[in-house]
Amino acid sequence: MDQEGFAAYLRTRNMDEAGIAAAVTIVERYEQFLNIYLQGRALTTEDTWVFSEQLVSSGDNHYDNYLALLRYGFYTKDDVTYVGFLEMLDGEEVLTNLHHKLGDLYGAEMQAYVFADRGVPPLGTPTGEKPRYMEAVMKRLAEKFDEAGCKDLIKDSLRTLPDSMHGNIKEQYAAAGDLDAFLDQQSEAFLTQLEDLKESGKPFFAQPITQEVMDYLREHPEITRGERKGNIYYEVKIPFMTHKYINEQDETLKRYYYCHCPWAREAIRLHNAEVPASFCNCSAGFHKKRWELIFDQKIEVDVLESVLKGDLRCRFAIHLPASQ
Repeated sequence: MDQEGFAAYLRTRNMDEAGIAAAVTIVERYEQFLNIYLQGRALTTEDTWVFSEQLVSSGDNHYDNYLALLRYGFYTKDDVTYVGFLEMLDGEEVLTNLHHKLGDLYGAEMQAYVFADRGVPPLGTPTGEKPRYMEAVMKRLAEKFDEAGCKDLIKDSLRTLPDSMHGNIKEQYAAAGDLDAFLDQQSEAFLTQLEDLKESGKPFFAQPITQEVMDYLREHPEITRGERKGNIYYEVKIPFMTHKYINEQDETLKRYYYCHCPWAREAIRLHNAEVPASFCNCSAGFHKKRWELIFDQKIEVDVLESVLKGDLRCRFAIHLPASQ
């Protein structure tokens, strides 16, 4: 392990010396585990799950430990380590938020019933196990709520994400003058961001951006810009691993490489759980958020296509105010 180099990188992340020392310690533990566990073979995502299970068992499944591990993967350009631990942090709050929401809206009895099978998963639950939790929760929700009721619980997204991640989106919309000009500007800004990442060799979230990926995205403006028909805005999600998605011929793996959700995607590959497509309303809630900030009102959105339904992409219809 390049302790000095990693420590220097962490200082660029404004970490104090105590935090850096703790990060180095957990990475050393990870590397010691790999030296024994791998026995000379290549690292796989499943190996990161095994190490995470050890952290959960020992009570060391702290957020900062996972952040240190994914940063180490980023620093060393080890995509398996980076993505493996990133997926354990990404959206980790989803079922905790649903647990709180059920308690707040319907009381402790309903909360306990819906989570009776597995409870609230601990931080660091291996990504391959997360769909089992989601399957159990969604099954019990369906026993207590009709389709509309289930949608109401998750349609605003179960993520905890700050409005600030959208920047001054309301002002950008006003400055554009009209909706179509705004979409054009947003598309160009997104493509410019991706071009910059491609040139720097940095990932977009978890995926590398190559020229092949850029060519694909420019050929599919429904991803980068979306399409407006009247007051309905249609948007297609960018694949989670675009470079693998566009070259994969097997439809099951193609859907797997498309899916972003750590609570569902491994079920596509492992067939170890059935997460209903209705859960994709959580993703739809993420996609409508910028429009709610722009128009200062709640927005309805429909899931038109979903990889959990067997489609090869996820497509949403976002219902904008009639005056647009």
